[in-house]
Amino acid sequence: MALRITDECINCDVCEPQCPNTAIYMGTEIYEIDPSRCTECVGHFDEPQCQVVCPVECIEIDPDCTENGDMLIAKYHRLTAEPAD
Repeated sequence: MALRITDECINCDVCEPQCPNTAIYMGTEIYEIDPSRCTECVGHFDEPQCQVVCPVECIEIDPDCTENGDMLIAKYHRLTAEPAD
């Protein structure tokens, strides 16, 4: 599943540079996550780095973007241009 940032975001700027897939960007009012680039840090880290650093815990699973572990690792390979096993 991709993650999303809720309206509780305070625009503190700490999540954006932590994303290894450059999925986080400044939206109209708050930061947003591009679900086509979000792998929940699968392939990079053991846990989503944006969630680790968020001081207000406003980053959650996006129920509209359901993906399993295999799908996330496939997306990681596509984004990093690494061949899947």
